Amino acid sequence: MADIQTIAVIGAGIMGRGIAHVAALGGYRTILEDLVPAALRKAESEIRGNLDKGVELGKLQRADADAALGRLEYASSVEQAARDADLVIEAVPEEMESKIEIFTLLDKICRPATILASNTSSLSITEISSVTYRAPRCVGMHFFNPVHKMKLLEIVRGLETNEETLAASVAVGKRMGKETVVIREAPGFITSRINAMIGNEAFYMLEEGIASAQDIDKALKLGLNHPMGPFEMIDLVGLDTRLHILEYLHKSLGEKFRPAPLLVQYVKAGRLGRKSGRGVYEYPAQSPAAAEKKS
Repeated sequence: MADIQTIAVIGAGIMGRGIAHVAALGGYRTILEDLVPAALRKAESEIRGNLDKGVELGKLQRADADAALGRLEYASSVEQAARDADLVIEAVPEEMESKIEIFTLLDKICRPATILASNTSSLSITEISSVTYRAPRCVGMHFFNPVHKMKLLEIVRGLETNEETLAASVAVGKRMGKETVVIREAPGFITSRINAMIGNEAFYMLEEGIASAQDIDKALKLGLNHPMGPFEMIDLVGLDTRLHILEYLHKSLGEKFRPAPLLVQYVKAGRLGRKSGRGVYEYPAQSPAAAEKKS
């Protein structure tokens, strides 16, 4: 099995900084990359804050938090981050073009033995890895937001992903504190496929005036024991991200995944969820939590 010592994370957005947090806490030398200096500063501040919160709540020892911070490094270029990494986890936006561009670059930069992983929530790892000369060492690693709290990691086997790569990915996930499931590539994998359908149906119901967003959320939380309602979830994930997933699933799997017109309308209006301050619900700027999400 591949010996993973250094992990590079490409993209310091919500998912990237969360992945870097659990990688460093899992004992790996971790290099977080972003081209935007402000994104790296925000990532460093948020990771430190989340680790401090873990100590405050008694879930983490101070020495472990400090050790994790000591294992974190920051880079302003993909080349700087990835050239010495044993595993590179791409966490750029959920668009095939962006992921193919990153994988093409990584294949040129990285050592031949380096494993390339995509944090895609729905896209084909087979298609992404086809632009490289190392398809057997490419894999999907689908983390969930917030990464430092959510236990599941979906590990996605592409057409050519080999057993050594899968085994290494499972081992990394376990050291990060995750429960892993290994699945054969299919559009939307497990969770994104089901979540997309639930959230889309909720938008159809809202559009038809069957119930308010608050009551639809309340019904699924109390009646089906979901920890979050579908609209609370989509505001957290991002309406634009969910729309990208639905468009891909609609193209791949047919009419049952056609995006609800109201969802499309909200995205066109810039109502993208917590990150924009308004989605299905509003997140006033005076709220500290909302302000943090919005910044």
